[in-house]
Amino acid sequence: MDFHDFSFRVRYGETDQMGVVHHGNYPQYLEMGRIEWLRSLGVSYKSMEENGIILPVISMTINFKKSALYDDLLRVRTIIRKKPMVRIEFDYSIYNEQGELLAEANTILAFMDAKKNKPVRCPDYILDKLSV
Repeated sequence: MDFHDFSFRVRYGETDQMGVVHHGNYPQYLEMGRIEWLRSLGVSYKSMEENGIILPVISMTINFKKSALYDDLLRVRTIIRKKPMVRIEFDYSIYNEQGELLAEANTILAFMDAKKNKPVRCPDYILDKLSV
């Protein structure tokens, strides 16, 4: 199982008048987790796109457990549990700095040829770096 932890602080503009993070920000937090997970493997979204591969999200679920608040230091744990083929599936856990679980989520993305807009297999340069 490959995982990566990424931490960041909640910004004021991500919250409502009560200082609670708006639920619409969580997909961005998941995206940051995925991007940093790939970067930890030595792969960037930018380099994938330059090589003609895009990764659109085809499914997303988020289960909220507790509110994140303004100025909280959040940790997003991004996990890949199985070898990607044409799809890649990520599980996420988001924690505050006290270690409390705030949300659990799952996304499924598809590897796509950017020019042909057709699904393709996961590039070997990613598969070679995985231990799943």
